[in-house]
Amino acid sequence: MRKQENPGRTLAAVAVRDVSMHFRIPIEQPSSLKEYVVNLVKGRNQTRLLKALDHVTLEIPKGEILGIIGTNGSGKSTLLKIIAGALEPTMGEVEADFDSVLLLTLGTGFDRELTARENVYLNGAILGYSRSYIRERYDEIVAFAELEGFMDQKIKNFSSGMVSRLGFAVATARETPGILILDEVLSVGDQFFREKSGKRIQEMINSGATVLIVSHSADTIRKNCTKAVWLEKGVLRLQGDPADVCRAYGEMGKGGMQGC
Repeated sequence: MRKQENPGRTLAAVAVRDVSMHFRIPIEQPSSLKEYVVNLVKGRNQTRLLKALDHVTLEIPKGEILGIIGTNGSGKSTLLKIIAGALEPTMGEVEADFDSVLLLTLGTGFDRELTARENVYLNGAILGYSRSYIRERYDEIVAFAELEGFMDQKIKNFSSGMVSRLGFAVATARETPGILILDEVLSVGDQFFREKSGKRIQEMINSGATVLIVSHSADTIRKNCTKAVWLEKGVLRLQGDPADVCRAYGEMGKGGMQGC
């Protein structure tokens, strides 16, 4: 359940209350529509229950910079999408000002058959920008992505680095949001562009926004975050000081972030 933030109820920017997210996953993937229909008629389309999140409760105060760690498939991105309002939890509730949330995940919302110029408008619309706003910021977006002279080419002809730079430039073109969610975006592009994008993110962080960061870099979590949480198989295992959480996570030998 999603709820707009109620200032009279909580001082938190985000309140996650007993949230669970369940998915039904096919045990066997049919190779064709015909096979699917036959299995459906015969009752053979069996599924298993995947608990992506299991009774997670978390409060994030305004101005907090929260780092989220955990192994692949631990529910990190699912939690971010629920907080951003992109997913509805199976049970529990999230209270936040969803209008002020910016979820930054690169590589989503692009059509490979469209030109880079067309994708700027498409991706911007997905992020909630008006056409006039994109038009005003278009030159700035292109310059930041360092793609002058390439904007009339189709995205399918771009390298992964070019696509990432464009996605980052579009996603960060808006004014600083109240709640900024960064899902594995702090390692985009080459070293020069990583430094450039890192400075922009730091500006957004320093603006007073509430920030949630998923990263496999222990240094990123330690240097930028005021608090960290560890998710494992959908369960919130630990929360607290970033150094302590990273250390505990690393000691479990889960193959997580280097240097934890």
